[in-house]
Amino acid sequence: MQLEDVPSDMEVISPLVEKTLSNGMLIEVFLVKRPRQYEAALFIGGIHKPGPPLPRPFDTPTPQLYAWMGVRPKVGFSQEEYDEIIGAVNVQNKLHHCHFMDKWGLNIDED
Repeated sequence: MQLEDVPSDMEVISPLVEKTLSNGMLIEVFLVKRPRQYEAALFIGGIHKPGPPLPRPFDTPTPQLYAWMGVRPKVGFSQEEYDEIIGAVNVQNKLHHCHFMDKWGLNIDED
């Protein structure tokens, strides 16, 4: 499958997690390289979906849904999938001496 809407500053490295939802949609999370760090990127049906650079744990996780990625729609992941994604991104950042910073969703005044 060809990936679409990949940001120009993003290099797709390798797949991390792939699953098919009950509605038949293919969900893929890829390890990607951004200018300063490695991150995870969410693709639904091969189309990049913006969101946090790593999955975010739910406030009240369940055994089936531990964390989420994406904005519209949000996609849920199990703790095992979460651990796999976080582990792969952390290893690459450590291996390449990148300092990971997650500024997604922060409202920073630039006055």
